Amino acid sequence: MTVELITTRDYEARTGNRLLAPAKLNEIKVEETSEMLLYEELSRARIRDLEEGVRAQRARSGARAARRWARVARWANRRAERFQA
Repeated sequence: MTVELITTRDYEARTGNRLLAPAKLNEIKVEETSEMLLYEELSRARIRDLEEGVRAQRARSGARAARRWARVARWANRRAERFQA
């Protein structure tokens, strides 16, 4: 058994019926889909911006943490020398 694919345009040409409702429904669907894709793309752009900000903040805080741990290490070294003497 074979099935012949038929488009809406072919169906309308053969039967003389015009299918207006599905065409309008498809137009609405396309508008909703494109609107959803727009919001999705905007949210992805916001997420990328936030991730870039977090990366920059981590780089700054990493240097700050390194300086802080260096101070703690110097303090611990001086304290250890004091108690060994």
